[in-house]
Amino acid sequence: MDNFEADLARSYDDQASQRDLADADPLRVAALGRFLDLLRGEERHSVVEFGCGTGGDGTLFLGAGLAYRGLDLSREHVELARSKGLDAVVGSVRAVPFEDASFDAGWTMSALLHIPNQDLDQVLEELLRVLTPAAPLAIGLWSGDDDEGHRSDDTHSPARFFSRRTDETLLRLLGGHGEVESFTTWPSPDPQSQGRHYQFAVLRKPA
Repeated sequence: MDNFEADLARSYDDQASQRDLADADPLRVAALGRFLDLLRGEERHSVVEFGCGTGGDGTLFLGAGLAYRGLDLSREHVELARSKGLDAVVGSVRAVPFEDASFDAGWTMSALLHIPNQDLDQVLEELLRVLTPAAPLAIGLWSGDDDEGHRSDDTHSPARFFSRRTDETLLRLLGGHGEVESFTTWPSPDPQSQGRHYQFAVLRKPA
């Protein structure tokens, strides 16, 4: 783990217990439900979550009967996820510690916000590596004006790096790795969001 990721892990470790108490976004839960419908329709039985946090989404996947594994930089996140009965490990999306073609589907919500555009292609290749051919990868991110950097108003310490992309930029970047077969957005409930919206894409790994 390099210094960039070590600072990010420390930042999330520091606020893990508070994040664990946060209410789930109902629109995110609805998106997960639609993804579950897709997986059932295709008879897919396993899912890996990149950036599993404290396990909120993982419990829904597990409750739906899928074999689940979670990955997160934050050791505190992983411990809280494990306390919910989830199989979760500490690790990086830059070097995923799983074998090739291990999972029928992938899920990552907001974790790729912390990946600079210059590194995103390599990270997407790494995430898709552990999925079976033609597997769907659900990707959620907060939008922006193609701005990158550490937020001066970040409540976490150390301050986190964010890369926020326009819809057009995100679709272009994802399209280099497979078919973006669905793309939806929804508004932020946060009045301080400055008009940003959430982006939710399903990327299909090539067969």
